[in-house]
Amino acid sequence: MATILSSILEAHDGEVLAQWLVALKASGGTGGGRIKEGELQTQCRHFLDALRQALATAKNSDGNIQGAAFEDVRELLADVSRSRAAQGFSPTETASFVFSLKQPLFERLRQELGGDTARIVDESWQATQVLDQLGLYTTEIHQKSREDIVARQQAEIAELSTPVVKLWHGILALPLIGTLDSARTQVVMENLLQSIVDQGAEIAIIDITGVPTVDTLVAQHLLKTIAAARLMGADCIVSGIRPQIAQTMVHLGVELNVVSKASLADAFALALQRTGRTVVRSKLAGTLAART
Repeated sequence: MATILSSILEAHDGEVLAQWLVALKASGGTGGGRIKEGELQTQCRHFLDALRQALATAKNSDGNIQGAAFEDVRELLADVSRSRAAQGFSPTETASFVFSLKQPLFERLRQELGGDTARIVDESWQATQVLDQLGLYTTEIHQKSREDIVARQQAEIAELSTPVVKLWHGILALPLIGTLDSARTQVVMENLLQSIVDQGAEIAIIDITGVPTVDTLVAQHLLKTIAAARLMGADCIVSGIRPQIAQTMVHLGVELNVVSKASLADAFALALQRTGRTVVRSKLAGTLAART
C-alpha cells in the first residue's frame, strides 16, 4: 500500500492535485469561498508532499496514522482544522479536505493496476483506512478548536457583561445581567475585588435588575461576592430587587443579610449618605451636584 501510493503521489502529483481541487470544490470543502484558491492549493500541495513521505517511510504500516511516520501529516492537518474552525467551517466542510482526495487516488490506482481486480480492492481498502483515519482526525481537531473558541468567547462575554462602574469617589456599582453560575461568580468577584483595590472604594452597589430570577444558588453566589468585598473593606448594597424576586426569596427562605434598595438610584443615594455626602440642586447650572 505504502509503496504504490507514495509512487503515485510522486509520479503524478500534479494530476492528483488538479483532480483533488476539483473534487474538493464540488464537495463544499472550500467553505463557500471563505478560503482563497491560492491558500487552498498551497495547503493541498503541502499535504500531498507530507502524505507521500509518510507512506514511503511507513512501508510496513498497518494503516495506523498515530505512528511517528505520520507526525508531519497530523501537524499539517491540525493547522488546517484549526484555521477552518476559526473561519467558521463546519465539521463536514473541514473533513472534506481529506475525504475528497479518495476519488483522484482511487482513479489513479485503477489506472496503475489495470485489470488486477483483487489488488485494486486490496490497495483501495488500505488507502481508505488511512484516509478515513485522517479525515476523522481533522474532525476531532476541528471540534476541539471550536470548543476552545466558544469557551474563550464565553469568558470574554462574561467579563464584558460584568463591568464595575465608578459612580463617585469611593463608590462602585456592579450591574449584573443574566444568570449567575459558579464560573461567572468567580469572574464577578475578581473584577469587583480588583476594582475595590484600584479605586480604594468604601461601598460597592451590586445591582441585580438584570438578573431574571434569584434562587437559593444565585443567593449563595451573591453572598460569596458580598463576603469577599467586605473582607476587602468595602460595604455592599444590593439594588434592583423586583417584587417578584422578593416574593420568591421570601418563599424560599433566602436571606441576603445585606442592605437592599429597590433601585440603583436609591442605593446610590444611600451610598452618598454613608460617605458623608449629600446631593443638592445647583442654582447656577440648574443641575444636581454632590456636596461633602
